[in-house]
Amino acid sequence: SAYRIAPFFQLDLKEKENVKMESVLKKLKEIIAASSGKILPEAAENLNLWLGEDFLPEWALKSLLELFRRGEYDEINDRFFRPLAFGTGGMRGRTIGKASAYAELGEVSPHGTPEHAAVGANNMNDFTVVRATMGLFNYCRKYLDSNGGGIPKLVVAHDVRHFSKRFCELAATVWSKMGGEVFIFDGARSTPQLSFTVRHLKTTAGIVITASHNPSHDNGYKVYFSDGAQAISPHAEGIVAEVNKVAWNQVKPFLEVDLGGVELVGKSAEDAYVKSIENCVIDKQVMAVNKPKAVFTAVHGTGATLCPTVMRHFGLEPALVEEQMIMDPRFPTVKQPNPEYAETLSMGIAKMRETGADCLMATDPDADRMGVAIRTRSGQIRLLTGNMIGSLLAEYRATQMKNKGIITKPENCTLIKTFVTTPLQDKIAESHGLKCINTLTGFKWIGGRLTKYEEKLNSAMGEDCSGLSYLERAKLLQEHSTFFVFGGEESYGYLGTDSVRDKDANAAVIMFCEMLAYLKSLDMTVDEYLDSIYLKCGYYLEDLKSIYREGASGASEIQAFLKILDEHPLSEVGGVKVAKSVNFAKDKIVDADGIEIPKEKFFFYTLENGYRFAIRASGTEPKKKFNSFAKEYASGSDGLPAAKERARAGLDNMLAALESNFLESVK
Repeated sequence: SAYRIAPFFQLDLKEKENVKMESVLKKLKEIIAASSGKILPEAAENLNLWLGEDFLPEWALKSLLELFRRGEYDEINDRFFRPLAFGTGGMRGRTIGKASAYAELGEVSPHGTPEHAAVGANNMNDFTVVRATMGLFNYCRKYLDSNGGGIPKLVVAHDVRHFSKRFCELAATVWSKMGGEVFIFDGARSTPQLSFTVRHLKTTAGIVITASHNPSHDNGYKVYFSDGAQAISPHAEGIVAEVNKVAWNQVKPFLEVDLGGVELVGKSAEDAYVKSIENCVIDKQVMAVNKPKAVFTAVHGTGATLCPTVMRHFGLEPALVEEQMIMDPRFPTVKQPNPEYAETLSMGIAKMRETGADCLMATDPDADRMGVAIRTRSGQIRLLTGNMIGSLLAEYRATQMKNKGIITKPENCTLIKTFVTTPLQDKIAESHGLKCINTLTGFKWIGGRLTKYEEKLNSAMGEDCSGLSYLERAKLLQEHSTFFVFGGEESYGYLGTDSVRDKDANAAVIMFCEMLAYLKSLDMTVDEYLDSIYLKCGYYLEDLKSIYREGASGASEIQAFLKILDEHPLSEVGGVKVAKSVNFAKDKIVDADGIEIPKEKFFFYTLENGYRFAIRASGTEPKKKFNSFAKEYASGSDGLPAAKERARAGLDNMLAALESNFLESVK
């Protein structure tokens, strides 16, 4: 009942009982030819390509025939108007269509998972996963052959989503059958653990099957290279090229799972990851003496596997939202499994009120993002934004690392953030004498920069220094390279050490608890600490406006708007003139390390009143994003409330004008 279908008996009885593959294929080709004007030319082209490659099993052909007979032309267009792009970070798309065919649904699992993922060139399904893995293997084999040889090694993890386990096992099957060595976990695991395990097992690459915090009908495929970071240039382009070389008819031999040659990740690798999180804690004593009362919820995701374990490892006793500690691909207690939304945290907030806890921490399905609610001095519960959480952790960690003598050469230390993350963190870095590196959106750029710092250290020392202790490496990095203090992005992702090369909510929960313990020792609340940062650095407020446009028509609208901006930059917004515009696709931009930023379809504007905004298309969801930034000064604590009001009003005006510009341009 959760899927929009028509009864299979709409096919006549003879077809239902004894449909020959050849007749189904013939009927489909006839229907496509007769559907001109009802389906897009691009969809017809991709459909005919798939049908001509002779790789689709019977259930897939029956599904397509049923969708045509039901007149689901919008659904067919969405599934075939383009191939699911294997981009520089992997791919992401629907596994369950808006309308499902009876043959796809088959025997639906107790958790609501259909028997088969939605057939379609633009869907995450068996076919797109197998093809992607074949291309990745071919790239890794060529890479190794040109660098001394060896067998391609892979580790694959998966989250709790529909088909995640299936896609993981298919990827492992492909790798093993093609002659590689492959490891999988014995159950769902987080994205940061996959990143760590790539480095720990010294594999050539890693894959995690996840769509992060997307709606439950989506899934994704993220690729990591041997450094534990998502693949970037030159590997990213090389992998994409190899994937595109794989013909669809080559996937057919790999569509059945065979784990005969697949190994499980051992307990020692699991223990090593938990041990690595200890390096994220700067002051263990403050946490032992001033234990914060924390509520935790995994929101039905992989955070349930390790976050409570990590907190207990440091002597904390989290109160759990038990209903949401059950891993479930439907995410049944929330509309969206995204910890940045207040309604997603409602059960956790109720638990906060019940227990009198100091904070609530919530993770997303693959446990790379963390959302937080805190209790104020008056007892009110307040949600923090990702920018606030990152700024709090950046200020605390920089301060404590200096106090503990970990930072001795601040000029050789850095915070790393994305351009669309609050400029407050640039100011925090400046106040401590640190560099602040701004990257394009996506944690792969932060992970890639950490690899450069590691390579520079190893080159200076003439050996691999990854086996040294955290403190030893911190000292050497400051002497010979750059030491990473903290990194993050506004979308609720944070990283405390370079042993993991992606955002890590398993570590973030304990970093936040440590900061909270420190504030308890000072009899200071989190919001009071945040205000002290504002008084030191200025008041910064950020907001995000997202406009969703799904399907073929939506993608066209988003690209049309970006094209307009590329050719005709905005001159004013909401009655305020533009002082500066930066087109990241055309302009040369160099960061604080002297490294040129890669070209990307991304626009950044500064208005004459000092307010700023960025415009970009989401890389993971069908939406247009407007990131906005305000800055106001307050002469003292008495002036801070007025500064906050000015910033809020200014951002609201600017975002309303930006939305109006977008809607007007796509009419």
